[in-house]
Amino acid sequence: MDEQHIQARLISLLRDDGVRLWLEPFTTDQHKIQELADRYASVTEFAVEDVRSALEKIRSDTVKKGEGNKEFKETSVATLELRLPREDGERKERKEHQKTRLDIATRDLMDRIREEYGIKHFKLILNGKRLSPEKRLDEQNVKNNSKIMVLRVSSEEVKNELLEEEEKNRSQNEGVKRTQKGFQILSERDGSEDPANTPFLEIADQKGNPLQIPDSERKALILAMGFHEKGRALMKRRNHSAALCHLLEADEQFNKCNSTLLNTVDNYAVLQLDIVWCYQALEQLSCLDDAKLRLQQAESCFQRCYGEQQSRLQKIKGHTGGEDVLFLRLRLLQCLLCYLEGNKKKANDNLKQVEELYSQLCLDPEKMNQLMALGFTEQEARLGLRACRGNIEEAVLHLTLRNKEKEDMKEKEHEKRRCRLRDISTLVELGFSKRDAAKALHCARGDVDKAYGILLDRSDDQSSDRQAKLDQLVSLGFQVDMADSALSLVGDDLPQATQMLLDLHGVVSPDLLSPSPPSSSSEEPSTSSDATGEASGSSHLDEELVNEVLDDIPRHEEDYLDLTLDEETVLIAQIRSYLQK
Repeated sequence: MDEQHIQARLISLLRDDGVRLWLEPFTTDQHKIQELADRYASVTEFAVEDVRSALEKIRSDTVKKGEGNKEFKETSVATLELRLPREDGERKERKEHQKTRLDIATRDLMDRIREEYGIKHFKLILNGKRLSPEKRLDEQNVKNNSKIMVLRVSSEEVKNELLEEEEKNRSQNEGVKRTQKGFQILSERDGSEDPANTPFLEIADQKGNPLQIPDSERKALILAMGFHEKGRALMKRRNHSAALCHLLEADEQFNKCNSTLLNTVDNYAVLQLDIVWCYQALEQLSCLDDAKLRLQQAESCFQRCYGEQQSRLQKIKGHTGGEDVLFLRLRLLQCLLCYLEGNKKKANDNLKQVEELYSQLCLDPEKMNQLMALGFTEQEARLGLRACRGNIEEAVLHLTLRNKEKEDMKEKEHEKRRCRLRDISTLVELGFSKRDAAKALHCARGDVDKAYGILLDRSDDQSSDRQAKLDQLVSLGFQVDMADSALSLVGDDLPQATQMLLDLHGVVSPDLLSPSPPSSSSEEPSTSSDATGEASGSSHLDEELVNEVLDDIPRHEEDYLDLTLDEETVLIAQIRSYLQK
């Protein structure tokens, strides 16, 4: 009979008889242990020597466990029982005790096991579940005296896990690249083309008025806000890993923007909150210091943007209730950091504030239904009630006025577009191309007279430039009409025109100037076809990328304030559970 089976049988008998081996007389009188061994040997029919050995082992383990419990209570250092894999030729299971704090990442414990026991590739199993290397021990229900199996795995299994991780990273990197390309295309568009066919993005204030900022900063801001919106869309799908990749890219682009601009808008503060929220969702404990710094940046930015006691926010929007969800997340994350740093008192104080704010933000379902019955969407109802701190009459008035403002802004935009198309037509009638007219109007910020002046200046500059090139060719000895024809054929490119005249000995045939008749020959058909196909393919891909990123831009300007609080509810419960332990 093996040792484990004997110990299990004896433990059952000791429990039934109420015998405590770790107390006197068994700790001081060896005769008592022998008497017990004789009695249990007759009951179990095990050999007396085996029973005596098993009782000593049980007593020794129990004493050690008691000492470990005392140490854990006083120092928070736990004792774990590691069940190590058998080495070749070994019949008995290897058991070792490892002392450790439980608030460390599992990866740190695994590093110690590698170093102390020389096991290279393995998994840690607790109650049939694998412990995640990135998560803390206590977050995975590891407790003092937990029994953990060290399961050796092959290098092939490790390799497969690495390949899966690489594929996940590759997919995320590809997603980031597509997002970047899509918003880069949009950032290059200046609105000079027809917005109905060629979408573009404009940086505007809360009233819809375009912000006049340097072009390089405008492009960086579009990329930053684009990456942020894509990241937030991924957060809604609970894909926090991919979301974090996009949010960190947004952070990099925001840092290219003027600090004065960032101090006047809350976008940057919200981004810092979203990054730390992803950290906690992914349980990335290695990012603890970075998380703390980002939360400090977010809080400072909110204070600058919203003013003392949110006075500036009140002046701009007329209410401040909607932004309370941002402060809920801020306080909740600060509470979590306090707990992770071991400051339980401060974590408890913060949790009380969080729970108070949380209760204020939880909405009355009846009021939600009343607003939706009036025709407002669920999102509008939620945002309206929070903006007005649960007052349904004020929420109805607020939402009605807000919808009217949006309709007015939309009509204003439509009128602006109609005027723009009319002004372009006017400039086209004066002999300018549609594209040149559109670009000039954009540069003149919609002033048709200024646009006309820009076009005239450009026309004069182009005419003067062409005349200079023509004079240069004539000075080289070519005839004026031949030089003019050569420039026309090569798009006014002086070096090409010069080479053409040299190759043709100064004479441009009239056949070159007239359009060529359609050819039935298939000679070299691939060049233009390939070029056209490539351009068409590129254009199609651009359109696909643009539509892809535009799909993730929310239609409601306050979408970032529309939190259902589902995730917050779970995290509050987790922190409360940690603190109660």
